[in-house]
Amino acid sequence: MRSYKPILLVDDDDVDAIITQRALNELKVTNELIRKVDGEDALTYLKDEQNQRPCVILLDLNMPRINGFEFLKIAKADENLKKIPVIVLTTSDVDQNIVDSFNLGVAGYIVKPVDYKQFVEAMRTVNMYWTLSLLPDVEHSHASVQTQSV
Repeated sequence: MRSYKPILLVDDDDVDAIITQRALNELKVTNELIRKVDGEDALTYLKDEQNQRPCVILLDLNMPRINGFEFLKIAKADENLKKIPVIVLTTSDVDQNIVDSFNLGVAGYIVKPVDYKQFVEAMRTVNMYWTLSLLPDVEHSHASVQTQSV
């Protein structure tokens, strides 16, 4: 992914967080993985200007306090946060959740595969897409583009 920006994982499940980190390590993704356990913690992190903006947010939907949908409503309404790409990474394959997620501005929706090798392949696809995709620089309001990749 972007070689110097962190990846923000918003997921309350410890096992899923460990598997995500393991898959990124296996793919030799060098971005720091920063984990927040729910939408409230993620928003607190994102709104703190001392923290570096992530290159992408991997978002679970089913979490306590502020769930994924509530997080998206708040983040996508915020001028400083709305350009950060969000990929839903969840166990839910409910059609309405997919539709609602895209209506709230997600860049992608991945149902977490149960099989670890399939999960690694899903993360490989995410990594490849965000490595090749040109994104606006979310740190600045002008239209400079980040093109560094791992």
